Amino acid sequence: MRSRWFDDEARSFVERYAAHGEDLALRVYTSRLIGAEPDLVLHGGGNTSVKSTFRDLLGEEVPAIFVKGSGWNLDTIAPEGLPGMDLAALRRLRRLPSLSDEEMVNQQRTHLFRADAPTPSVEALLHAFLPAKFVDHSHADAVLALTNRIGGEEVVRAVYGERVGIVPYVMPGFALSLAAAEAHDRTPGCSGLVLLKHGLFTWGETARESYERHVELVDLAERWLVGNRRRSFALGSPPSVAPADAAAVIAPLLRGRLAQESGDPDRPFRRMIVEWAGDEEVLAWVSSPDMEALARSNPLTPDHSIRTKPRPMIVANPDGLDTEPWTRAIEAVLEGYVRDYRAYFAAGVAARGERRALDPLPRVILVPGVGMFTAGASRAEARIAADIYRHTMRTKSRVHETGEYEGLPDLDLFDVEYWSLEQAKLGKVKEKVLARQVAMVTGAAGALGSAIAGKLLEAGCHVALLDRDEEALAATARRLAEKHGEAAVEAIVHDVTGEESTARAFAKVCRRFGGADVVVPNAGIARSGPLADLALADWRQVQEVNSTGVFLTLREAARLLRRQGTGGNVVVIASKNVFAPGAEFAAYSASKAAAAQLGKVAALELAADGIRVNSVNPDAIFGTAEQPSGLWREIGPDRARARGLEPADLADFYRRRSLLKVRLTGEHVGNAVVFFASNLTPTTGATLPVDAGLPEAFPR
Repeated sequence: MRSRWFDDEARSFVERYAAHGEDLALRVYTSRLIGAEPDLVLHGGGNTSVKSTFRDLLGEEVPAIFVKGSGWNLDTIAPEGLPGMDLAALRRLRRLPSLSDEEMVNQQRTHLFRADAPTPSVEALLHAFLPAKFVDHSHADAVLALTNRIGGEEVVRAVYGERVGIVPYVMPGFALSLAAAEAHDRTPGCSGLVLLKHGLFTWGETARESYERHVELVDLAERWLVGNRRRSFALGSPPSVAPADAAAVIAPLLRGRLAQESGDPDRPFRRMIVEWAGDEEVLAWVSSPDMEALARSNPLTPDHSIRTKPRPMIVANPDGLDTEPWTRAIEAVLEGYVRDYRAYFAAGVAARGERRALDPLPRVILVPGVGMFTAGASRAEARIAADIYRHTMRTKSRVHETGEYEGLPDLDLFDVEYWSLEQAKLGKVKEKVLARQVAMVTGAAGALGSAIAGKLLEAGCHVALLDRDEEALAATARRLAEKHGEAAVEAIVHDVTGEESTARAFAKVCRRFGGADVVVPNAGIARSGPLADLALADWRQVQEVNSTGVFLTLREAARLLRRQGTGGNVVVIASKNVFAPGAEFAAYSASKAAAAQLGKVAALELAADGIRVNSVNPDAIFGTAEQPSGLWREIGPDRARARGLEPADLADFYRRRSLLKVRLTGEHVGNAVVFFASNLTPTTGATLPVDAGLPEAFPR
C-alpha cells in the first residue's frame, strides 16, 4: 500500500472547504483517501477525527473534536459528516469506571455543538481519549490477516515491535475506549494501536502524518504476508456446467426459500433480493477443497456478522440444471442452517439475557462450481454482503497461506449482532409498499414504460428495464438510477419477439436480482391505415410485438414465478382499444385485444399458484418534452389525419374527448400498475381503464 497524498489535492480541499477551516478540510481529504481504499474500509466502516476549536455564540474558542458521524462513508464524507463535540466534556468521562452504551450515546449527543448533527461514531470517545490532533481508524484487511490467527498477538509484535500498542479484543464502546487509552499510555512513543480482531488506529499532529503512518503500518503487514507464505490456497476442479446457467436455475429457488411468511394474507411474504457473483476469483475460492473449513470459521470482525450473519450457507452441487436436485439440496442445507442459527441465538440469550430475534436466514450462500449468492432486503444490501465476503475470502486465504485462521467465539459475534444499539433500530424504518420486490418492464425505454418503471421504483421496487433500443435504454436507466439508486435499476437489451431473447432476459434478471415478483408486458408498436390498404408485413409486425411478445413474456413469467413459489403479479398493459377499437387502427386494436385475452387466460391458469394477472387499458399517452412517446411520434400524423386534425392538436383532442377532460400521463398508468402489484385488493383477471373516462371503452 502506498500514500495517495498529493499537495495540490490537499490545497484544493482547503480552498473548497475554507468556510470550515483548514483542520476540517484536511480531515475530509485524508478521510476520503482512506475511504477510497477498499482494503481499509467497506460500507461505512472505519472512522476518523480531528481535534480543533469551535467558536461559540459568544465568540469564544472552545476545544472541540470532530468525528465521523453515523450514516456517512469515508470515501464521500463532507464537513457535515464530521459532527463537532465539546472535547473537554468528553475527556472528563475517562474518570468513570463504566458507562452503558445508551448513556455513552446520550453523552455524545448532548455535547454536540449542533442539535441537527448526525450521531457521532460509537468510537468517538476512543478518539477523544487519544491525545493526538488527527486520529485514523480502519479495518485493514492486511492487519486483520495478522491478528486473526493462532498466535496473532506474537505476529503483530514481530511485525511492529514497539511502534504500536496492542489491545486485546473488546467490544466497541466505553470499555474499548478505556482499553485503547491505557494501551496508548503504556506504550510510550507508539504511533498506532492494533486492536486484535478489530483493526488499526494511527495518529499524528497533521492529517498527512496520521494518514501516512496508517499506510506505512498496513504496508508492513502486507509485506510480512507476502514474505511468509508457506502454502497456497488449493484450486478446485473446473465446473461441469456453465456457472451462469446454473445460477439462473438456482437463484429463484434460493430466493423463494429465503422468503418468510408474513402472516398478512394480502402480502404473504417478506422477500429478499439475491444477487449472484461468479467471476474467476469467486469461483476459485468456492470450488477449492480448502474453502469449507475456512468458510465455517467465524468472520474477520464481529460487526461483519450484522451484514453477513456469522457464517455462510454452503450448498453441495448436484451437478446439472434440473430444478429438483437443486431444490432438494437447498432445502436440506437451509433447514440445518436455520437450526444452527437458532441454537447460536439461544446460547447468546442464555449468556446475555433476552433479545429480539433476527431472522435466521443466510446472507451469503456459497455453491462450489457456481459461485456466491448474497441476499438482503435490497440489492444494495446484498452487494454490501458480497463486498464484505470478498474481502473475507481474500483475508482468510492470506491467513491460510501463512498460518492457521482463528476468529472470535460465537458469543462475541452475538454481542455485536444483538447489540442494544442495533436492537433499538428494529422496527423504526417503515418499508415502502413494494420493498424487497423485483419488477420487469418490457418496452421500458419508451415514454410509457419508463414512467411505469419510475412509479414502481418510487414504491420501493427494484426494476429490470427491458427494451431493444440499447441507446434509449441506457439513457433511461441512467436517469432512473440517478433518482432511485444504481442498485435498484438494471438495464437489459431484449427483443420481446424472440423466444431465446426472452429466456435470456429472464435468466439475467434471476442472476442480478434472484428472480421477479411483478412482470409488466408493456412493449408495443402500432401501424395505422385502413384495412383495405394495410400491408401484411405491418400486420404481422404489430402482432409479433404486441401479441406474441406478450405471450412469450407471460409464458416465461409463469415458469419463473412458479419456481419461486411466492406468488406474484403480472400486469398487462393493453389499451382502451380493447373495448373501443379505432378506425384505421386494425392491427393495433386486434393485437391489444389478444394481449388482454392472454392475460385473462393466464389469470385462470395461475391463480392456484397465488399469481394474479390483471390488465391496464390506457388511452393515448404522449409522453413529456424530455421523453416523448416514440409510438405517437410515428403514428401521430396518420391518427391526426384520420380525425381531420393537425398533428399538433391531437393531444388536446384526446384530452377533450374524455369525461374528466384530463390529459393522461405515463405516471397515471404507473399508479395503476403499482395498485395491482401492491395486492391492495384480492383481484385477478380484472381490467382497469386509465382513460379519464370514455363511455365507449367502459369494460363490459
